[in-house]
Amino acid sequence: MRVSLYVVVGGFALLTGCQTLDNHGINQTEVEAVTTENTVPEYYLATEAPSAQITDVWERIRQGMQLPVPDQKLVNQYRDWYIKNPQHLEIISERAAPYMYLIVEELEKRHLPIEIALLPIIESAFDPSASSASAASGLWQFTTPMASHFGLEMNWWYDGRRDVPASTTAALDMLEYLYDKTNNNWLYAIAAYNSGESRVLNAIKRNEKKGLKTDFWSLDLPSETERYVPQLLALAEVIKHADEYGITLAPISNNPSIEVVDIDSQIDLAMAAGLANMTTLELQKLNPGYNRWATSPLGPHTLVLPIDKSEEFKKALAETETEDRISWLRYTIKSGDSIGKIAKQHHTTINAIRAANGMKNNTIVAGKHLIIPVDAQDKQLYALSTQQQLPKKSHAATESTKIAYQVKSGDTLSEIAQAHKVTVKQLSVWNKLGKSDKLQNGQKLVILAPKNLEQTAQIRTVSYKVKSGDSLARIASKFNVTVAELLEWNSLAQSQYLQPGQVIKLVVDESKLNA
Repeated sequence: MRVSLYVVVGGFALLTGCQTLDNHGINQTEVEAVTTENTVPEYYLATEAPSAQITDVWERIRQGMQLPVPDQKLVNQYRDWYIKNPQHLEIISERAAPYMYLIVEELEKRHLPIEIALLPIIESAFDPSASSASAASGLWQFTTPMASHFGLEMNWWYDGRRDVPASTTAALDMLEYLYDKTNNNWLYAIAAYNSGESRVLNAIKRNEKKGLKTDFWSLDLPSETERYVPQLLALAEVIKHADEYGITLAPISNNPSIEVVDIDSQIDLAMAAGLANMTTLELQKLNPGYNRWATSPLGPHTLVLPIDKSEEFKKALAETETEDRISWLRYTIKSGDSIGKIAKQHHTTINAIRAANGMKNNTIVAGKHLIIPVDAQDKQLYALSTQQQLPKKSHAATESTKIAYQVKSGDTLSEIAQAHKVTVKQLSVWNKLGKSDKLQNGQKLVILAPKNLEQTAQIRTVSYKVKSGDSLARIASKFNVTVAELLEWNSLAQSQYLQPGQVIKLVVDESKLNA
């Protein structure tokens, strides 16, 4: 759907973490009156790239690049930073592997600049579960109002901002909208994705009134936006010439690696993982939009699966009755119960209980029975991927279960410890690891996972965009973590200079954040 169908009614402002749709002070007549200096191509109408001859998506991106990269101070600074820190893009290129083909396909289908595929590197470091301090979330960093405006569903069960296929569609819809609003200038549109169309259009108007140039580089914009566009262009330049700059990007097959499968009903994620012959952790990594142990009762009824697992899954799903896809509990209503209390007790919602029991209101009667959807397996065994599912610190554990964990590319001891509710020290002792020992891809670790946890702290992974004047120590103090943890989570050196606009990852306890 073309975004020109969207209408933003006067004064309606929507905010994302790095993005706004902000029309305060600008009416339609003023917008139409803006003249712009178009310094970049309009929609790309060239023939599609000969993808059959390209085996690596990065090469496909290189061949499709068309945005000019000017000799500008900030562009050069960002280019130099990426060149001096090659491990940053090397790590991100691995994270991008499941999704980059899907994004590039959608961009080419819409004839949009291929460089837009690089925006998630700036926004979230290609982490679909990333959250920012300004309440933006997902690969494309949408806030709730903006996500809702562009059609993403968000509820107790599901957050479309973290659903990569859905949020990609919304982000490209938004960029098309901004391109139309900014008189078909891609640098303006990309800047507006960061700070809002009204700021860009107002800056253009101010320069026009003063008789000044109105190209992007001449506009007076927020400092973050003035850095945002140069960072994208520098990133494009570095990726285009990665070999010359000594940067190794993990190859991404120029073929689909994931498929969005319609499951037509709610399903327990543990059961879905079993039907696909996957672990629950593997399934949830591809489906971080689901907040709970199951997909949403009211939809979307879709799952993202590896392409080599999808047919096996669809066949097994067809042999599974709809009523068997969720486990059910028969609950006897007690005196003093309320439907809200029962829902909270069983980690579900009032609406889910009402839907399961055909109830028209919240009235319940002691002694009667309710059917309650529950998770098929112990929650301690579930992978953790959202604010509700992320690791919780514990004060006590009465038992422990021995687990064999296989290290995956990009894993750190800290992240593995957080995911299994243990400490790095415990992991080191159980596996006889020294301080200087490095984890190897495929290495087996022994974990004594605690049961019956008393959960108290609220841990979540966030992405933080470095500001001018920030240092590792200042950021560590702000989020109540250590500099050593920052270095480990982001593969940084102690002496490494932080670049404004750089996105770093933190695992924080929200209950202990400094004011």
